[in-house]
Amino acid sequence: MTPNPPAPDYRFGRFLLQPSAQRLLVDGEAATLGPRAFDVLVALVERAGQLVPKAELLERVWPAVVVEENNLQVQVSALRKILGPDAIATVPGRGYRFTLPLQPAGGPPPPARPPAASPAPAGVDAPSIAVLPFINMSDDAANEYFADGLSEELLNVLSKIRGLRVASRTSAFSFKGGKADIPTVAQKLNVAMILEGSVRKAGPRVRITAQLVHVATDSHLWSETYDRELEDIFAVQDDIARSVVSRVRAALMGERPDASGNAQVTADVQAAVKGRSSNAEAYRLYLQGSFFMNRYNEEDTVKAIGYFRHALELDPDYALAWASLSSCYLSQGANAWAPFAESAERARDAAARALEAEPDLAAAHWALGAVRTYYDWDWKGAESCLRRALQLAPEDSQLIVRAATLMQNLGRREEAEAQVLRALALDPLNVDAHLASGWRLTLAGRLPEAESAYLRARELSPQRAKVHFYLCDIHLLQGRPEEALHEAEREVDETFRLHGIGLAELARGRVAASDAALRELIRKHQSDAAYQIAEAYASRDDAGRAFEWLERAYRQRDAGLASMKIDPLLRGLHGDPRWPLLLQRMGLAD
Repeated sequence: MTPNPPAPDYRFGRFLLQPSAQRLLVDGEAATLGPRAFDVLVALVERAGQLVPKAELLERVWPAVVVEENNLQVQVSALRKILGPDAIATVPGRGYRFTLPLQPAGGPPPPARPPAASPAPAGVDAPSIAVLPFINMSDDAANEYFADGLSEELLNVLSKIRGLRVASRTSAFSFKGGKADIPTVAQKLNVAMILEGSVRKAGPRVRITAQLVHVATDSHLWSETYDRELEDIFAVQDDIARSVVSRVRAALMGERPDASGNAQVTADVQAAVKGRSSNAEAYRLYLQGSFFMNRYNEEDTVKAIGYFRHALELDPDYALAWASLSSCYLSQGANAWAPFAESAERARDAAARALEAEPDLAAAHWALGAVRTYYDWDWKGAESCLRRALQLAPEDSQLIVRAATLMQNLGRREEAEAQVLRALALDPLNVDAHLASGWRLTLAGRLPEAESAYLRARELSPQRAKVHFYLCDIHLLQGRPEEALHEAEREVDETFRLHGIGLAELARGRVAASDAALRELIRKHQSDAAYQIAEAYASRDDAGRAFEWLERAYRQRDAGLASMKIDPLLRGLHGDPRWPLLLQRMGLAD
């Protein structure tokens, strides 16, 4: 039988693609490229200049495997970082096209570009914008919630517009109260446009000023001032959203504003505001609830619940309020601020009410998915909820991080990696994405890279719970117990501070100090940290007590058990006959 001829080589610019050798050369040097990205590149180059549909690429790169389109987008993003942002064009809703001209592979290579001219790093390819926190110009500082809330609501609406990438709330709000200039903010958030503004609220009247800045040209594409009654707030919000979307599409996508285009923008905005109330007072109460919910502590969560419930008394079909109420209830239970069983059922009921009011609300699907993840341990049900949420909000970086965490906990590392990389590309200042990246790299044994990810998270949010604990953990794995103790002592969450100190002191050989920290952890947190106590005993090679506390964690529905399958601190238990039995009970057995 005649053997198949080797696949031809392809040259384009500084690059030489050698499919037979599974190699891409850049100026004669081999580029670091994953196998999936390499297969995508070959498929596109073979049909250079032509549209290659997404379905065809998915089938070729992941044959007989059902994967999300996000995986394909991650590989294309990785290729653009090597080839340059213009090498692969996106045909919205259809597929991709390789745009670089091909040259004879046998000809002389073009001269290498100097290092200073290396391709600029590319983010995700969609037109991009950040909504900065609007400035509170009211005489009463207590009205800060209204300025923050309006900014967040605009951000949420814009993030649901197909084809528009919006920096997340966590990233955009990291600049609140800061003095960074617009170009610096845009560079850090990797966006082309900035929406900023101010709010002055006095009784029932509100003045809102908004402006859209195109960073590359340092020009104001649009600005407007609204003096309205609070009852008109929805019309103002929608008008700002329509104006922004129209200007972004005109400036970045070359669309001409005409009657058809304006009608499409209006339809997109109307679809994006699903789940919102039409009651101005309910809306105001919802904004107050969101303000306290975002502080994420026991006292403010109680306040948030009160505001959301009051809003729902005025508008029982307020889907967004139901979804947020669900998240608050689950936070109470997962953090032992209230009995978990009762809180989980309240969270489930609230999520169901949200879905009843608005079946296509991504936040509602995630709220139900969170209950299934952290209380029910229903992994398939949780994954189904997350997939539906991501279908409805494909560029929500927080949802993507949650999906990555679930995939990681289930041992599906390749899927988790794709999700983490996509979250970071969409949202480079997302603290949770950097933490998830650090965890992923830790499990892969890439400790220096994991440390860098955690250091970046600490830089972005030094008061974020568990940031210092993760660094403590990395230093322990690196054999640096003194630095581990230093990080543990700085941890803001008492549970993880005591846990980290106990682990670090044990590594330093100070058993008495480690014992004291563990006793304190048990005395104060045996009802909400059984899983961490089990980790502590496992690290001491005390399998008997470790399993006792894992059993207690199981009875308490401890959320930490979701990660037990991959937890490095529990590896010493894997050879014990009780381990596979517990995995089976958790539904985590292979």
